[in-house]
Amino acid sequence: MNVFLILAIFWPALAGVAVWFLPAAKENRALRAKLNCGALGLELLGVIALCFAQGHEVTLLSMTPTLHIFLRIDAIGSIFAVLMCSMWLLAAVFALEYLGHDAHERSFQAFYMTVLSALVGQCYSGSMVTLYVFYELMTLLSVPLVVHERTPQAVAAGVKYLIYSIFGAMLGLLGIFFFNYYLGTVTFVPGGVASALGAPQGGLLAITFLVILGFGTKAGMFPMHGWLPTAHPVAPAPASAVLSGVITKAGVLAVLRVVYYLVGADTLRGTWVQTAFMTLALITVFMGSMLAYREPLLKKRLAYSTVSQVSYVLFGLSCMVPAAFSGAILHVVAHSTIKDALFLCAGAIIHQTGKTYVRDLRGIGKQMPITVWCWTIASLGLIGIPPTGGFVSKWQLATGSLASGMGAFSVIGPIVLIISALLTAAYLLPVTINGFFPGSDFDYASLENREGGRLMTVPMIVLAAGVVLVGILAQPLMNVIATAASAVL
Repeated sequence: MNVFLILAIFWPALAGVAVWFLPAAKENRALRAKLNCGALGLELLGVIALCFAQGHEVTLLSMTPTLHIFLRIDAIGSIFAVLMCSMWLLAAVFALEYLGHDAHERSFQAFYMTVLSALVGQCYSGSMVTLYVFYELMTLLSVPLVVHERTPQAVAAGVKYLIYSIFGAMLGLLGIFFFNYYLGTVTFVPGGVASALGAPQGGLLAITFLVILGFGTKAGMFPMHGWLPTAHPVAPAPASAVLSGVITKAGVLAVLRVVYYLVGADTLRGTWVQTAFMTLALITVFMGSMLAYREPLLKKRLAYSTVSQVSYVLFGLSCMVPAAFSGAILHVVAHSTIKDALFLCAGAIIHQTGKTYVRDLRGIGKQMPITVWCWTIASLGLIGIPPTGGFVSKWQLATGSLASGMGAFSVIGPIVLIISALLTAAYLLPVTINGFFPGSDFDYASLENREGGRLMTVPMIVLAAGVVLVGILAQPLMNVIATAASAVL
């Protein structure tokens, strides 16, 4: 089992190295495509198989008698790993057509694969040191995805992404030092280590808040959200999809591990840290939705939407009750599926028509009906219309908020979520309405079919179907999440 766990982490990186160094792969695009997609398919099967090895551990490196890089399989890590690998595979298939004539396609594929290794390593991290190592690797390896176009705007966005990410990670590193001092360990334990030590010290609370703020940077939480609407629009659509749908969840996972597996919800519940965490999350939910509503550029609108929607998850984690915890994890799955679908749809529209502004998309539904129908289904999921996964997750979040016992926050939470849902409808559905019903003054004679090929449309269709299936089949996943929740709350 040790070999399988280690291979699950490094297998994508090995494929990325092969894409870059193998002479045959350098010259043969078809071979690169088969190598990447085949490796990702095997990776997905591998992480699914590891779901049946809960509790298994393996040490990769012992740097000191007390400092180890080690891995552990648990339910939360398995959910994140399966989700990330699934989204990665679908975006990779889309990229085969999207980047078909791109001069830098090989470098994109190489870095794309190695980033997944870092993400999977983070999912299976057994301590904060291990998580930090893979978290930093993920940041550094994902920068080339942002700067892929090599334009001045892309380079500037990449620099901004790197600065924000490193600053956030440094707060995480600071946390490692102080957590080890206060707690005597940085190993993840369900329910947290601090919960067994009595009343929390003021220094421990302050450091916990700084670490939440640091890892919240990757999740786009206010006030460290500024990188996200800059980096996502300049990256190629497959990169934008995984940046928004997957890599932001790396920040969520890091916050989750600190709150529920290191410090402990019992330690933080009722403290100023919980209040501040809730406040920042709700500010981000509202602010992101409002900025998305005001943004005319299609991909940037989706980026601001991500700022808002990922903080739904953070808000659920800040409630520190089982219902909200379950809603948060389910929203991780729902949002990843929805946002990958939306970014791929936006990428297909831009790739096929060259139109980047929402105001220019009148009649797009007549030209690209499959794409716009997928956009519509994903939009309904993000708004929270039943029976989509977005509805179930937001129901759980609202229920958990009301049960959190946080006074005014218990009521303010659902109100903010409803306002955000209304704003989400206002900034997503105009693409559908104007796309299918451009009006009587529209020149229908100028329309021609612009739908992408199967490599573009099939991933979008699969993701659109997933938006609904996550809602219809939510109960089995909720059962798994409930088991994890019972261990930490």
